[in-house]
Amino acid sequence: MSVMSMTGFARVDGGAEAAPEGGESPIPWTWTWEIRSVNAKGLDLRTRLPSLAEGWESRIRERAQARLARGSVTVTWTLEQADRAKVPQVVVNEPFLREILALQEKLEADGLVYPTAPSLDRLLAIRGVVEVVERVADTAVIAALEAPALADLDRALDGMVEARGREGAKLKAVLETHLDEMAELTGRAVAAAETQPAALRARMADQLALLLEASPPVSEERMVQELALLATKAEVREETDRLTAHVAACRELLSDGGAIGRKLDFLCQELNREANTLCSKAVDLELTGIGVELKTRIERFREQIQNVE
Repeated sequence: MSVMSMTGFARVDGGAEAAPEGGESPIPWTWTWEIRSVNAKGLDLRTRLPSLAEGWESRIRERAQARLARGSVTVTWTLEQADRAKVPQVVVNEPFLREILALQEKLEADGLVYPTAPSLDRLLAIRGVVEVVERVADTAVIAALEAPALADLDRALDGMVEARGREGAKLKAVLETHLDEMAELTGRAVAAAETQPAALRARMADQLALLLEASPPVSEERMVQELALLATKAEVREETDRLTAHVAACRELLSDGGAIGRKLDFLCQELNREANTLCSKAVDLELTGIGVELKTRIERFREQIQNVE
């Protein structure tokens, strides 16, 4: 499996014909699926659908969960009539028109005779006689479009997986560079630790002199404890061994791929813990500097793995 990023974008356009309620002829509709994804602790899915299509949410969620493990994912579906179907529907308010004609007959019966009968164009020009109605999707349209629209959603989700895979490949290269730097710094720490005995002897001599000059005098048992503690703190082989092991474990995870973000985050915490201990045990500036530089590389590594699925 490849390393997957949680960042991605996918878009799929589609269309089909569907007839609104009322027995009208089918008209063409077009739609667009857009999916956007950024990093998150888990899988946080949000849908933006027309109100009549909100019942699709559970099926959308099932499809997304089958392909994506983590990320804040927003799925948007927009629907409209195809260009060739956007001619508005003209509706004549026949009851209102009959009322107008009935009023004319009544007025004529009362002696108000018009020289000419009202023409059709004048009657249609009366406000309220003719209405222009935009066709809108109704429950019949949504039901008819569900199967082809969700098939296009599958295509969009596949595109999102591909996009996150491409980002993941770039991210993997960056993470491997950080691991190379950490491995190199760990090797330098091992080499620097070999020079610590001389520095340690000097510090032990200074510490012993302070203890001997203390007033009241320090017991022999106390001096042994202090010197043993100093010697123990100066041994960093255990920390460098664990750093090496954690770097190797990170490399193995990157090689395996899949949903490895949480595991990498845990290993990053362990790397940081060992680097902190290394700094606290350092008895010279060289090893301290290596430890600080190592902590900087680990922090950069941690920032990048926040985008790993």
